[in-house]
Amino acid sequence: MKTVVQLSLFLENKPGRLAALARALADHDINIHALSVSDAVDHAVVRMVVSAPHQAIHLLGDHGVMVIERDVLMIEGQSKPGELAEIARKLARHKINIEYAYTATPPGASQGVMILRVDKMARAKTVLRGH
Repeated sequence: MKTVVQLSLFLENKPGRLAALARALADHDINIHALSVSDAVDHAVVRMVVSAPHQAIHLLGDHGVMVIERDVLMIEGQSKPGELAEIARKLARHKINIEYAYTATPPGASQGVMILRVDKMARAKTVLRGH
């Protein structure tokens, strides 16, 4: 488990907008490790963890995208039933709230990543150490 920078982008909810930004990242050899998209009426909130967050912030800004960076926990490990339940149980026992979570695991893969935003980051890192 480690702390990583997550980028939150606010995009127009239009066909091709995400494709153009994903292409721009790829053209600069920036890999997307995890991605979450939530839509609203006229925009989408895209959360992503990328291989070069600071480079991506400048690139996305050059494309007119508002970007907010935030620290999140990235837990790498086995993709198995009950994994989230165990993590959530440990955090709840220590009164740590999960504000949001998303995962990235290719179909059929045994390894994946889980991204967590919690209200007490330092405490969560201690509680989940070794997980």
